[in-house]
Amino acid sequence: MLVHFFDFAQLNSVRALPYVVAWRRRYGDGGLAVLGVHSPRFPFTASAAAVEAALPALEIDWPVAVDDSHAIWRDYGCRGWPSLFLWARGGTLAWHHLGEGDYEGTEAAIRESLGEPDGWPEPLAPLRATDAPGARVFPPTPELFPGGAPQTPWPPSDRGGARDPLVIDYEAGGAFAAVDGSGELRVRLDDAPEAPIAIERPGLVALAEHDGHERHRLVVAPNPDVRIYSLQFAPAAAA
Repeated sequence: MLVHFFDFAQLNSVRALPYVVAWRRRYGDGGLAVLGVHSPRFPFTASAAAVEAALPALEIDWPVAVDDSHAIWRDYGCRGWPSLFLWARGGTLAWHHLGEGDYEGTEAAIRESLGEPDGWPEPLAPLRATDAPGARVFPPTPELFPGGAPQTPWPPSDRGGARDPLVIDYEAGGAFAAVDGSGELRVRLDDAPEAPIAIERPGLVALAEHDGHERHRLVVAPNPDVRIYSLQFAPAAAA
């Protein structure tokens, strides 16, 4: 069983999910089971209803435990998102990996635990340049909390009236926002025209994605029904 700790609005968690989806499809018939453990990072991702609503868009069709008190998180000794643990037959821990990366190692551990029957495909190729073994990666701008902390949204819910938009200078392969509510974000990248982004449900939304490590200024203005908890930035591989 592969146990995947995640938060549906946390960028590193979401970036790991395509690999978990692919491994389940590749090795499910060979005996691999997957269990998700949703240990929330933000207040708006804590409820079972919010988790359930987020799963279809993430292509998660395996069981998910809602660890809203972080009890399972503490028992496993997790330190961040994502965290992956592979339990072999007999209840022995065959592999664990904290954070993104080493997808090649995780898949190798899965195959070794299951045995390698004839007919299995070649190991999965890296889905992003940053995931290739030995890839050199530019560090992105650190995560920003416009409300001051992961537990505090921006704009503050207890203050009405108009306010200036967020203006962020960043360097990364992409910019993402963890948002609660529904409505619209108005986004402008550098001198480009302002573009609306529809927010249909709480989660992680892409504000800008780039082919490489780039420097930009981002201006973000939400409507009153959308609250931003964090701005997260994706790494890019060095040429």
